[in-house]
Amino acid sequence: MVDVTNAIRFLLNGEDIALTDVAPDQTLLDWLRLERRLRGSKEGCAEGDCGACTVLVGRVFGDEVIYDSVTACIRLLGSLNGCHVVTVEHLRGENGQLHPVQQAMVDQHGSQCGFCTPGFVMSLYGLWMRNPHPTRSAIEKALQGNLCRCTGYAPIIRAAEAISSYGLPQGDVLWAERIAVKDRLIALSQTGRVEIGADENRIIIPASLDDLAQLYAQYPEARIVAGSTDVGLWVTKFMRRIGPVIFINHLQELKAVTVSDAAVNFMAGVTYSEALPTIEEHFPQLRELWSRFAGEQVRNMGTLGGNIANGSPIGDTPPTFIALGARLTLRKGNERREMALEDYFVAYGKQDRGPGEFVESLFVPRLPAGEHYAVYKVAKRKEEDISSLCGAFRVGTDNGVVTSVRIAFGGMAATPKRAAVVEAALMGKAWSEETIEAVLPLFGEDYQPISDMRASADYRLLAAKNLLRRFYMETEGTAERLSREVA
Repeated sequence: MVDVTNAIRFLLNGEDIALTDVAPDQTLLDWLRLERRLRGSKEGCAEGDCGACTVLVGRVFGDEVIYDSVTACIRLLGSLNGCHVVTVEHLRGENGQLHPVQQAMVDQHGSQCGFCTPGFVMSLYGLWMRNPHPTRSAIEKALQGNLCRCTGYAPIIRAAEAISSYGLPQGDVLWAERIAVKDRLIALSQTGRVEIGADENRIIIPASLDDLAQLYAQYPEARIVAGSTDVGLWVTKFMRRIGPVIFINHLQELKAVTVSDAAVNFMAGVTYSEALPTIEEHFPQLRELWSRFAGEQVRNMGTLGGNIANGSPIGDTPPTFIALGARLTLRKGNERREMALEDYFVAYGKQDRGPGEFVESLFVPRLPAGEHYAVYKVAKRKEEDISSLCGAFRVGTDNGVVTSVRIAFGGMAATPKRAAVVEAALMGKAWSEETIEAVLPLFGEDYQPISDMRASADYRLLAAKNLLRRFYMETEGTAERLSREVA
């Protein structure tokens, strides 16, 4: 029997919060600014891109409290049970002085209009807590999700490099609070299931993965929300009602990663940031791509399972994993079924997922020895969270002849899918420039590209062809040779 309570409990800076009246679509930013009058966090884009609303959210993970930077504009209030929310107002130095992050920003002239500054401060605060002496690359990565329109990034980066000259994390108030906060968060999260409201205003927070399976089978009309990096925009941009909602981002069982000699199994609740160490170790070809999935705040919230489950035609992970032969496990109640990831996407807005069934895990086979694999993302800007095109290529050869090939694209058509005609034309042929040029026209048989504000159909088709050329050149070393000749 599962215990049921009727309040969402979390810590706000140093205060215990218990809420019994929360709407499914209420955002953390609106609550902070309108209900709590904490207006240091600003609303800029209302879609998680500009970083002006950045706060830190801590949750017990393993034996410690992990703090992640998140965008409060699309983080839903109902997802905070058992968390510690830290806003810019909580920062303070010794004897009433500015916090080291704030003082560094002042001294390095890192603020002009100041609208974006609290968000930059919170992103840098999170980085400084993890790494007090970051490299230039680490600083730039931490600031991918923060936009500045007037100051310029150079003084902000100089401020990031100077923070530790003003003090180290061990002397920070949040560092000192961590031990006590951990015990408080554990107590707050051990409340069983949480249920608030009724009908469209209902929020359910399951006590466990098994509880989730039971609840979703019982209420298949409910919407499962993990990171809200997609659903959050339904709320802020389209004013959609999303209730009833089942929040699952707290379920530790959905954050497990299991590594074997044959494959890596990701549970659906693993975020992009949480998956990164495993990706870097076992799929190093994806290291650069991973840093191009939006900004760090979104990577800290968005999940692998969510990116697949919503069936978006422009999702980046589906083609990435389809090319590796990934498989999904779907669950309903106590029953599970497996399928190839590519078979999950049926048509635009339609997936092979029945009522009460949810994505539980993703099984990704390791790349066989000797095979080439690469994924390319084409977007308007480098850290764009929405790509015009994402293409994944994998090929195996024996004595220069293609023996295995998988090519998949997202952003090309109504669903992520393989280039079956091109693959068939490559099999058994010489892996050569002549073969590549011969199969390029066949992309038109595999895809009927879409046209939208990001790219035209003709552009997408041309880009797909050029990406296959690039993949061939990189596997053969031609790209490196040509770059030297041009230089």
